[in-house]
Amino acid sequence: MLIVRPSHLDDLKTVTDLARLAGPGFTSLAVGDATLAERLEASVASFGADVKTPGSEVYVLMLGDTATGHVVGIGAIKAQVGLKVPFFSYRRTTLAQCSSAVGRRFDMDALYPVNEAAGTTEVGTLFVCPDARGSGAGGLVARTRYLLMAVAPQRFGERVIAELRGVVDAEGRSPFWEALGRPFFRMDFEEADRLSSMDNQFISDLLPTHPVYLDLLPEAARAVVGVAHPEGRAARKLLEAEGFRYRGLVDVFDAGPLLSARKERINTFRKSQELTVRVTAPPAAHAARAIVATARLPDFRAAACRVALVDGNVLVDEASARALDLVTGDRARVRALP
Repeated sequence: MLIVRPSHLDDLKTVTDLARLAGPGFTSLAVGDATLAERLEASVASFGADVKTPGSEVYVLMLGDTATGHVVGIGAIKAQVGLKVPFFSYRRTTLAQCSSAVGRRFDMDALYPVNEAAGTTEVGTLFVCPDARGSGAGGLVARTRYLLMAVAPQRFGERVIAELRGVVDAEGRSPFWEALGRPFFRMDFEEADRLSSMDNQFISDLLPTHPVYLDLLPEAARAVVGVAHPEGRAARKLLEAEGFRYRGLVDVFDAGPLLSARKERINTFRKSQELTVRVTAPPAAHAARAIVATARLPDFRAAACRVALVDGNVLVDEASARALDLVTGDRARVRALP
């Protein structure tokens, strides 16, 4: 059984192993052991804090396999971004060019530097080990983040964003960075990516302040604007299935797409229910697939189970209830699955 739970301080070795597996361009994991350790400490503190409004909290979730005891995936939520430190993006905008004198009219795309994400909640760091893919593991971690929001909505902003990794090759080279980033930042993509996860003041200092016309960039750079890394395409489908949409914002380093949605319009958040747990063997005729999450913090956890939904109750079998640390009478957040 796969269980999603809050991270612990002793997960550091596992998280560093996941970071190496994720490879270049996975910004939220490519930060070094010290920063990862600080993030785990922040997550433990965030889950344990009494939070009334979103702030600088970070919630890191680990996906564990109860059969092996191994952690096979990770996901995270930042309660608020872009306020203390700007969260820069490029906005792709189409400009109409027209001249009656020569009878010409055409459109040109330009990139404008913006900090439009200020105050939003960010979901990210979604990564599952290759061996666990295809089992629904990625979908479980992704949806659990929205169930956590439904359990404690006051901890998160009204708008939620997700920034997908852009096109980066196996050697860590980004065609967009080589064309637009390197001339202004004078450093390798990997170094800029690592620095941005720790202190992005240098982005404020060095990012171009004027619009950049896409036609001035090489074709290789233009072709990847708003395109997700091949390993991020499944994550994009999961986001779009939840109601997230790409609205023209891209990452300033690799031009990966930024998707957004209103919290209350995210499908898992909107369609989940808080129900009373009854531990029993659910009748086969009424059994349904669902993600069940404990309606409490800090010992939050979630798993995909076969359940029955009857008269405001969720019937959960003993093995699933034990794995989730639920007993009859507890409250749980439930998202029925297709």
